[in-house]
Amino acid sequence: MIILDPALAQNRDYKRFWFSQILSFMANQIVMMALAWHLYTLTHSALSLGYLGLVLFLPQVLLVLVVGQVADRYNRRKIILITQFLEAVISLTLCASVIFDIASSHWIFIAAFCIGGVRAFQGPALQALLPSLVGLDLLPKAIALGSASRQFATIAGPALGGLLFLGGTTFVYASSGLFFIIAFTQIFSIRFTEQTRQNAPLSWKVLTAGIQFIWQRKVVLGAISLDLFSVLLGGATALLPIYAEQILHVGAVGLGFLRAGPAIGALFLAVYLSRYPLQKNAGRTMFICVAIFGITTLIFGLSEWFFLSLIALIIMGAADMVSVVIRSTLVQLQTPNDMRGRVGAVNSIFIGASNQLGEFESGVTAEWLGVVPAVVVGGIGTLLVAALWLRLFPELYNWGKAEKPTSEN
Repeated sequence: MIILDPALAQNRDYKRFWFSQILSFMANQIVMMALAWHLYTLTHSALSLGYLGLVLFLPQVLLVLVVGQVADRYNRRKIILITQFLEAVISLTLCASVIFDIASSHWIFIAAFCIGGVRAFQGPALQALLPSLVGLDLLPKAIALGSASRQFATIAGPALGGLLFLGGTTFVYASSGLFFIIAFTQIFSIRFTEQTRQNAPLSWKVLTAGIQFIWQRKVVLGAISLDLFSVLLGGATALLPIYAEQILHVGAVGLGFLRAGPAIGALFLAVYLSRYPLQKNAGRTMFICVAIFGITTLIFGLSEWFFLSLIALIIMGAADMVSVVIRSTLVQLQTPNDMRGRVGAVNSIFIGASNQLGEFESGVTAEWLGVVPAVVVGGIGTLLVAALWLRLFPELYNWGKAEKPTSEN
């Protein structure tokens, strides 16, 4: 196990948390790859892939006010345990559906909706628990290292998933269920005791406190909305199965490499940032990386050469990772502990919208305009968003050091 910072290496609870997240994210990647490939083989429709992203995202919107309150009122470790257990149950249920030959596109959408609901509760609890485990001084490094872990899982998950497909779809779903169970045991072994958090009576003001908090802090609003719209418009990952089959002609094996491409670039940058956090010009760096993300999206969209497409995806992932680490660090450092659940729930909506809703947008646009025009239009849209946000949120552009934490409120 490689923990780059000695202080993090000495924190046993953090190491258990870190290892659990690697396993959990790998399992998620395996399940997502299996669901997307399974659905496409059943429907051969770009629109169905877009709907898959929408179904994953909807529970986050429907439950946003609930999940934030849950994370701020109840034990966050227990919330994570329950959600990981449910993820294991869903994976094993998918396995059983294949065994008993009841798998269909409708069944896949039902499973995706359940996964989205579980993730809606898990995301805010994970975001809120991390600062308490490591402290604010080590938080930027822990966020970067956590991002590196997720990217490693994003690389290893699809690659491992491709190998697991040799044993059949049943074996893929069963393996992901096993990973979730092991991740559960790691969180279960954490002995950290959380402090009592807010117990104010429920009211509309309390429920919407996370939204109000973000709206009042323009640098936070600018950071998460920039990430939302840039990835929403520029995301092409939902269309990778079509690129692999119809444009690049590399099949399922090539699809695994394409899905891993952004994670490879992101992994290298996340490891670097975990060792050397940004010391200055964080906001300016974020805008530059969003522009690079848009340019590489254009290159990928127009490319008909597999290696050029893969390189574009790698650079795209690296640029996006810098933006992710800056945004995540800024949000955590600006948010007091007793509000991290509610703020994290709203932040998860932005993250989910940029990913799952972005996949829906890509699928719909591809259905209307064609696959290549959809990606090209998305890349141009990302560049326009970066230029517009530069004028709307000058506070974000001028935000400097991403490492020094603010005090708890």
